[in-house]
Amino acid sequence: MKILSILLLAVSAFLSLKHGWDAFQPANAEQTKMMADLGIGKSAMPYVGAISILTGLLLLFPQTFFLGNLLNALTIVLIMALSLHSGNVKMALMEIPFLAMPLLLIWLKYPFKF
Repeated sequence: MKILSILLLAVSAFLSLKHGWDAFQPANAEQTKMMADLGIGKSAMPYVGAISILTGLLLLFPQTFFLGNLLNALTIVLIMALSLHSGNVKMALMEIPFLAMPLLLIWLKYPFKF
């Protein structure tokens, strides 16, 4: 269980940090279209990136582990809701495993706490 928790924590933190960093990079046409379909404009991208980086960092510390996972789950639910609102059911369904990760991590608890 502890190994699974460590692996999920590493993947979740890496994805949050990577997506946050990518939000500050010049977007390609496909990424810009996907964000526009969700109703997120170019001006909002730095805010989305900052929240994603903050989430990844919160996951790494035991005091903020729960808050980081909660923020991660809420962000994923927001993406799912925006996808459904825009009529993109496929994207919403693809987010389900990513929603399961923070919820599973909350249940497994912080792996390095003694």
